[in-house]
Amino acid sequence: MTKVTIIAGGHSVQSRLTGVLQHVKHRLTLNGIDVHIIQVHQLPSDALIGADFSNEDIVKAIGLVNESDGVIVLTPVYKASFSGILKTFLDLLPQKAFQGKPVLPCVLGGTYGHLLVIEYALKPIIHQLGATAVQSGVYVVDHQVTKQDSDSYVLDLDATNRLNLALSQYQSLIGGTAHVAHP
Repeated sequence: MTKVTIIAGGHSVQSRLTGVLQHVKHRLTLNGIDVHIIQVHQLPSDALIGADFSNEDIVKAIGLVNESDGVIVLTPVYKASFSGILKTFLDLLPQKAFQGKPVLPCVLGGTYGHLLVIEYALKPIIHQLGATAVQSGVYVVDHQVTKQDSDSYVLDLDATNRLNLALSQYQSLIGGTAHVAHP
């Protein structure tokens, strides 16, 4: 079975980023892909900051990336770049951790003014980690994600369509096209 790891660089599971994460996970699992999620903020902070490569949780998270056929990097925009939480984890990955793995960057920001964070901040790090098949990425604006009373989220039609298109293209890169579901 095809395995994809989503590296979520948000600071809370109660944020709009979770809405994007839930959508991406649902679409991939619907198409028969085994999805693993690394919520970086839930890893031990002292192990992240201290680069403790022997920490059991860090070892397990790095193992998920290593065992995956593809990676999705999901981050909010902070101060015109991706989150520091995400950068801290990416710094712990082996130098070529993304080699041979298609990577899809997904970013959630407050305005379209930070759209280029994908190209100028996130993609250079992804390439540095050995990725050669990097999609153009998907940028979602905060107001396109609405939290429901039940702790679930609804994405507007534009965000949904762009994510679904990117995920269909991504699945063709990882070999998961046999069961692609359509909206």
